[in-house]
Amino acid sequence: MRFNLTTWILVALVLGLAVGGYVNLTQGAEQARAFAASLTIITDVFLRLIKMIIAPLVLGALISGIGRMGGDVAALSRIGGRAIAWFIATSIGALLIGWATVSFFQPGVGLQLPLPPASADSGVSTEAFTFRRFMTELVPTSIFDALARNSILQVVVFSVFAGIALARMGEKGRVLQEGAEALMDLMLIVTGFVMKVAPFAVFAAVAATISERGLGVVITYGKFMGGFYVALLGLIALNLLACSLVIGMQAVLRLVKEIRDPFILAFSTASSEAAYPRILAALDRFGIPNRISSFVLPLGYSFNLDGSMMYCVFAVLFIAQAYGIELTLFEQVAMMAMLLITSKGIAGVPRASLVVIAATLPVFDIPVAGLLLILGVDHFLDMGRSATNVVGNAVASAAVAQWEMQREEREGRPAVAE
Repeated sequence: MRFNLTTWILVALVLGLAVGGYVNLTQGAEQARAFAASLTIITDVFLRLIKMIIAPLVLGALISGIGRMGGDVAALSRIGGRAIAWFIATSIGALLIGWATVSFFQPGVGLQLPLPPASADSGVSTEAFTFRRFMTELVPTSIFDALARNSILQVVVFSVFAGIALARMGEKGRVLQEGAEALMDLMLIVTGFVMKVAPFAVFAAVAATISERGLGVVITYGKFMGGFYVALLGLIALNLLACSLVIGMQAVLRLVKEIRDPFILAFSTASSEAAYPRILAALDRFGIPNRISSFVLPLGYSFNLDGSMMYCVFAVLFIAQAYGIELTLFEQVAMMAMLLITSKGIAGVPRASLVVIAATLPVFDIPVAGLLLILGVDHFLDMGRSATNVVGNAVASAAVAQWEMQREEREGRPAVAE
């Protein structure tokens, strides 16, 4: 019997849990750390392979997709506007679900953990994100610099300009159009090669984390983690329900089947970036035109991190509860409004969710050192929010594609895909 990629990833996940738990129980702390360090080499190599793919894949897919639109700037604006509107709506939903869940379960109340002093250093710098830096870095100084740094948002901005210009070149641009399409096809083939390594990377990531920290950390923070995963399930259900209102429930069920592989990959590696090429391929199989998915998906990776946004509000209120700090309803609403803005465009910031949390805590007089309370289980929570981000971006692409194709049918133009 031949296993598919999903099965191998699940097998690797279970083996990672078993091997990591065995090492943690039978080896000393020093040996466990050495074992984890040796395994992270595999994970680091895999994630570097993924990062190697993403920027040229986005560049080729977006330029070729916009080029095929024939320079239709109105269509591009319409698709982008609908995508941003969807992102904002689901972001508000994510914040409200996270706020309601943490308020209901109150995982931080009575936790009685040894809290660090308010002056302690959290180890997370907030210097990586400022509104000024975000706005100025929207536009790349060089496309080669953006590609080298894997700055996806900058690649998107350049690709939009290049795609529109390519469409207006007419016959002279045909060679470049074919080159962009060939680049996309090339990177999809490379993706197939890289995915062969995915099960090994999943095993290494899980085994390294469990061997060093043990399964006990999961039990200790069980209420916090359990409440957060309940909130994630609610957010996934909201996304799928909203999408079903646009494309129908049967289509949603088919979409869920198509994105199963990238969902599991993002969960097991705790990286939504690792799943990007697989999502693009899944959306193509589902029937979404490449000119739409190749535009909406990179935007989603920059602006539609619903799982990460929910984590921010959940974690901030958890830390406040752990310190016994009461926030008024107005303060909680203000905090969610702040997170709605500051969480956009932080996809390229290392440990982005922790950076946003660290920047939010002092605004509401919550000690930044409280971030130390969640660092021990952040990897396990990152698994869930990365997988949720995959679902959010997939359903956004499907909804926007459905609206666009319905418009084309009303205007008498043939639909690109059903």
